[in-house]
Amino acid sequence: MTLPGYPEAAPLAGLAGGVLIGLAAAVMLLGLGRIAGVSGIAAKAAGLGGSGIARGGAWMFLIGLPLGALVVSLAQGGIAASFASAPVLVIAGLLVGIGTRLGSGCTSGHGVCGVSRFSARSIVATLTFMAAGIATVAAMNALGLEVLP
Repeated sequence: MTLPGYPEAAPLAGLAGGVLIGLAAAVMLLGLGRIAGVSGIAAKAAGLGGSGIARGGAWMFLIGLPLGALVVSLAQGGIAASFASAPVLVIAGLLVGIGTRLGSGCTSGHGVCGVSRFSARSIVATLTFMAAGIATVAAMNALGLEVLP
């Protein structure tokens, strides 16, 4: 299934991915009593977080993220991927890290878990993430800039 005007869109795959993310977040919340916020879990794995999931569990969660993507890629016969340059990725990663500290969480914690719990703070944070992303894309388009090769 494709969307008119968007030949590369895969709405059914996106729906399936969204359902799996929601299911994983629900299992983590109901099973462990822990919000599935990746930045908090990464902080715990690095020894920077103080509460919530055990450090070993945090490492298992983080290792499972790319392994899950690898399994899907292998099941589909490989995925053609292109990435920004290393300096752009490093700068983007640092900005995201700073943003997660300033916003007391990331898009997974606020956007997936917080919004589903009707947390006012998470709704405001998610609206801010979205507005910043839209503004960034609009500015890059206006300037004729491309991040991906």
